[in-house]
Amino acid sequence: MLPTQEDIKTEFKQSFTDDVIIALVAFANAKGGKVYVGMRDNGTVCGVSLGKEALQTWLNEIKQKTEPSIIPDLEVIDVQGKTVVVLSVQEYPVKPVSTKGRYYVRQANSNHLMLAFEISNLILQTKNSSWDYYPCPGKTLSDIDIEKVKKVMRVIAKRNDRFNITDPMEFLRKYELIDDQNHISNGCYLMFCKDINILTTIQMGHFASEIVIKDDYIVDSDIIEQVEEVMQFIRKHINKALIIVDTQTQNIQRWDYPLDALREIVLNMIVHRDYRAKSESTIKIFSDHILFYNPGQLPDGITIEQLRQNNYVSKPYNKQVAKIFKEMGEIERFGTGVKRVCDMFVDYGLQKPEWILTADGLVVKVFATPSTEKSAGGDTENDTENDTENVIVTPIGSTVKGDAGNDTENVTINDTENVTEKYQNLLRIIKANPFITTTEMAQKCNVARITIQRYLDKLKQQGLIARIGPDKGGHWEVMVQVKN
Repeated sequence: MLPTQEDIKTEFKQSFTDDVIIALVAFANAKGGKVYVGMRDNGTVCGVSLGKEALQTWLNEIKQKTEPSIIPDLEVIDVQGKTVVVLSVQEYPVKPVSTKGRYYVRQANSNHLMLAFEISNLILQTKNSSWDYYPCPGKTLSDIDIEKVKKVMRVIAKRNDRFNITDPMEFLRKYELIDDQNHISNGCYLMFCKDINILTTIQMGHFASEIVIKDDYIVDSDIIEQVEEVMQFIRKHINKALIIVDTQTQNIQRWDYPLDALREIVLNMIVHRDYRAKSESTIKIFSDHILFYNPGQLPDGITIEQLRQNNYVSKPYNKQVAKIFKEMGEIERFGTGVKRVCDMFVDYGLQKPEWILTADGLVVKVFATPSTEKSAGGDTENDTENDTENVIVTPIGSTVKGDAGNDTENVTINDTENVTEKYQNLLRIIKANPFITTTEMAQKCNVARITIQRYLDKLKQQGLIARIGPDKGGHWEVMVQVKN
């Protein structure tokens, strides 16, 4: 059985030329593949003529024109009197492989000529390493702040009872942040630098329009401090609603965006940034959306569609940095950040962020726009209950006031006295057991799970409840007093 179309592991060629060798090199630098010689691009068989010792000549030419040399497996197939030769290679263990000094990699159904940074990434991946593990040129121990190292050690020790390192130098050696000659790594310099670091620059701006900037700020400190510096600038320029509820001693605060989700995006920017790129990370805050730009392409083998669907295996761009951030508890799990961010936005009543791949980096766009989408984890069970009823029946005149610069507005919100009984009942159930699951809620309320999910969506959108932490291991918090 012959394939009918080209794909990431299949290439058709009518005859044996250098293009066949290019395809084999591209397959060797990716996940392997097969070149079918004697087939047209549309998948039809044209056949190929084989002279005496032709196949051996092909193999010798492939060997001579590749570095390191690759020798494909060979199979001859007869298709209704026409000859098709199948040349197949596996993923090469020591990458990258080249032909005539050029490096190619298979992407979708074509062979992509690799750029310099892609070649270096492939070399590091082969060594199961990353750029941040390598020595930082021209930098020594005198260029880092040992107090910053101690601070990180205290954070890790607080989270991990088994962490018993007290000497900063021992810590730096254990995590390969310095070598035997006390040369500091790139990662060490990024995380613990004393002074301004031009490698870490993040440009931030608050925009009144695409061309009018109301405020701008540059962060060029170490990447650990940067997280809070960036979040401080974001909080300064987004709206915060102060919800005054008559029956509560403490008022409720609600930002335009879920701050935990924004922080997750910032962490991903900082941890997975390509610090070798010429361009800088940027954050642009507009009235109804925020743009986060980060230089550097997605790790090899991950597409933007896989990223959106959470269908990928995490490959940290900077493995050493990611390891330290994970030890500090900043990164809980690899490969779940995109899904977690989307879930937090949907739970907050906002539309999902967009991930956009550009020529030289990745853009994340988040919106302050309400969404009609249900929260994650919804049930597919049929639910015929009337969905026209609102959580809140009538307003009682409590006010919400903006808290971002001069952008203020008044909005009305309601107390739970005006919440219908079925929602009051659900609030009481959650108040009694903040760790209760949606399945248990459905059983207690004697309704379908999808109905419970809809109730929760409405309560969250009204700011009456909040989800603290992830789907698994998190808990609910009731933000208002509940009638007994």
